[in-house]
Amino acid sequence: MAIRKQVHTYVVKSFECDRKDTLRLLTLLNLFQDIADDSANEIGIGYDYLRTVGKAWILIAMNVEIERMPHLQEEITLKSWPSDMSALYTEREFEVWSASGERIIRACSQWIVIDFASRRPVHLKEWLPEYEPIHEKVILEDRFPKLPAVEREDYSERFLVRYDDIDRNNHVNNAIYSLWASESLVPEYRLEHEPASLAINFKKEGLFGEKIFVTTQMEGDNSLHSIKAADGRELARVRFSWR
Repeated sequence: MAIRKQVHTYVVKSFECDRKDTLRLLTLLNLFQDIADDSANEIGIGYDYLRTVGKAWILIAMNVEIERMPHLQEEITLKSWPSDMSALYTEREFEVWSASGERIIRACSQWIVIDFASRRPVHLKEWLPEYEPIHEKVILEDRFPKLPAVEREDYSERFLVRYDDIDRNNHVNNAIYSLWASESLVPEYRLEHEPASLAINFKKEGLFGEKIFVTTQMEGDNSLHSIKAADGRELARVRFSWR
């Protein structure tokens, strides 16, 4: 199956912005999810198709580089396409462009399909329609770094998984983990810094009502975060660089 890049144009709204009138990180990651959904649906491998066969997409890693975040009322163009595929995972690229033709954000992501009953990954070619990824020069060289364990607790924070944190698969939405990590920093630091890059490794599913513990280790303007549930399950590791 021949496929094309998915292209969406947005105008940044006030309720999508933070105190500096720039797009919230949470909203950016949800926009990535939105365009990925549309692209997968066009190929015939979207949520609704997989649900009929008892399967679901799961994001396992993402890497984001941010030159700057879009501003209030700015028109941006978001592009996404599947770029690679193996027996067990697929990769997807994202770009955000300004109206003047400046690429301001780029990202790559890695996905698997799990079986709802066994909660284990499946071989993709057994369940997905055949399609040919768009093979281009990768937009990030350091694709999916394996993040180290947090070795020192410089800061810690607690959260509760709210109803609004849960997605259609009944576990914590992908974007929430990065929000928890960014909000585990001391307020004075967070108010004065913006994310320059973000890498995340997803490990386990978070569930409605669980208590969440975030442990943060700082190295200069880099922060490493371990996100765990109360029972000790490590749900994700997140690394930010800040400017």
